[in-house]
Amino acid sequence: MGRTAGLSPWTWVPTLYFAEGIPYFIVNVISVIMFKNMGMSNGDIAMYTGLLYLPWTVKPLWSPFVDIVRTKRWWVVVTQAVIAVSFALAAFSLPGLSPEETASGSTPVSLFVMTLVIFWVTAFASATHDIAADGYYMIALDGRQQSFFVGIRSTFYRCASIFGQGVLVVVAGLLETRLGDVPAAWRITLLLCALLFGAVALYHTFMLPRAESPAHSQSGTVRPASEILREFGRTFVTFFRKKHVWTAILFMLLYRLPEAFLVKMMNPFLLDPAEAGGLGLSTGNVGIVYGTVGVAALTLGGITGGIAASRWGLKKSLWPMAAAMTLPCFTFVYLSMAQPDNFLVINLSVFVEQFGYGFGFTAYMLYLIYFSQGEFKTAHYSLCTAFMALSMMLPGMVAGYLQEWLGYTGFFWMVILCCAATVAVTFIIKVEPDGHSAEQSS
Repeated sequence: MGRTAGLSPWTWVPTLYFAEGIPYFIVNVISVIMFKNMGMSNGDIAMYTGLLYLPWTVKPLWSPFVDIVRTKRWWVVVTQAVIAVSFALAAFSLPGLSPEETASGSTPVSLFVMTLVIFWVTAFASATHDIAADGYYMIALDGRQQSFFVGIRSTFYRCASIFGQGVLVVVAGLLETRLGDVPAAWRITLLLCALLFGAVALYHTFMLPRAESPAHSQSGTVRPASEILREFGRTFVTFFRKKHVWTAILFMLLYRLPEAFLVKMMNPFLLDPAEAGGLGLSTGNVGIVYGTVGVAALTLGGITGGIAASRWGLKKSLWPMAAAMTLPCFTFVYLSMAQPDNFLVINLSVFVEQFGYGFGFTAYMLYLIYFSQGEFKTAHYSLCTAFMALSMMLPGMVAGYLQEWLGYTGFFWMVILCCAATVAVTFIIKVEPDGHSAEQSS
């Protein structure tokens, strides 16, 4: 552990990956609830929060510069400080709205332009932090430590999900009830996030080991910028020369199509009153449904999927997991038609849907790993995850307008029809029975 300057990875791996998850969930999930509670329409919410996903889609384009400019440790600390400042600025950028305006459902987007711009900066800082944190993890730990802590980092990323989608939303809901002022409640919540990230940045300034030098590779040799950029270009060329690449891209873009539409409208559906077709839950109850029950189901589904895939292999897992990805979408058709007011029934429905998604998503991630194998497997995997982010961003941007046009029940039936895309791409992809990688064509 000489390269880690005597500091145990336990002192920084959990906090690093907890910090990686928080801004992602605030920008992509909590922002939906916040804007909904401040009166923005579903169409505008989906469009503008969908655009916030773009930095995670295009982050492979600037990842080489994180290698070239300064150290990954420097990037981690600086981006965390930027995120802390961004949360504080976002808090003060929220417009002061009356209860009538927040309840109208038609608050103009123009009032939130500054908040959206600040969230855009936060998203770019968070995506850059992801690049730096993952690279730092590989440099600061040896192979044995990396293997040991991979489960730890995943666990604390899940903890960030529970904290972001659960604890913070419940806090905002309690503040809304106590203060009777929605903008003030969210302003305080964002300031708490700013204080948290400021503390995290300060902690990592002293506790992250100095394990690298600028422009150094993992082996410790200096790599010129021209070499890094040239290799970066080669990764694109070799990626698009892989066999069945266009079929693979179709799979990456369409396998999650039902979920991409669904995920943007789940929270607005839970929050909207019954007369608008929703379930009329409070903000705090939404935090409980998705921040605790939903995350637990998603995690359990992922663990079950991992066990099943290890026994069956990718090829045999595809169809059961594709079915698990699609069939639970019927739970939202049921919820929109029955509009139950029983909190237990709502939680059970969400549990079934999220468990199915967690189980079905396993095949998707395994395929990305499978397709990335080869000379540039790390860079190719990064490109695969960019297509994954794009698959969620584009449908999500129009989900709100479709929901406003179709109503919640019609929208969820449309999601069911989109399951045909999942089935189709599962049918056409090529996976070798022995699990060999998709090699480059000659």
